[in-house]
Amino acid sequence: MASFWKGERIRLRGIEPDDWAGFMRFAEDEENLGDLLNPPRSAEGFRAWARAQAVAAPDGDCFQLAVEAVDTGELVGAVGSHHADARAGWFEYGVTIGADHRRNGYAAQAVVLLLCFMFAERRFHKCEARIFAHNEASLALHRRLGFVEEGLLRDRVFLAGRHRDVVVMGMLADEFAQLHPIRET
Repeated sequence: MASFWKGERIRLRGIEPDDWAGFMRFAEDEENLGDLLNPPRSAEGFRAWARAQAVAAPDGDCFQLAVEAVDTGELVGAVGSHHADARAGWFEYGVTIGADHRRNGYAAQAVVLLLCFMFAERRFHKCEARIFAHNEASLALHRRLGFVEEGLLRDRVFLAGRHRDVVVMGMLADEFAQLHPIRET
């Protein structure tokens, strides 16, 4: 039986204590991309965070997973759900792939595996993603996956000295099922 959490190129898994260095690189990559600007954290801060994540109990339908390349076993990114409202049936998610691993299909496959779980197993009805309007690569990825642009939050965040717009994109469970058939394991 094939693992639900494994695709052709990636495997989703829990965060391990040794993943700290990868997550530190991802934070630097996000800053260089212009998506996040946080105060610098120490290596020990990332080590402590990864140790805590490795033993943390799931927070309902909000969780973060490591994205690992199947061929090398290397940590290439992270994906997770957050702001889940089970009663209303919607959740938000986020994905990041390290700069040296982008354009390999890792993000698309990680998102499809996550959405497959949230829609088919957890029975959510809708997924939302909030994307900086200047992040053309992420907007294009979401369009390819079948997300629909639902709105623009003007001047939503202050980043790198100015206010930035955020695009809200969404996908319904039935739209996902039409484009990405649920796999049986």
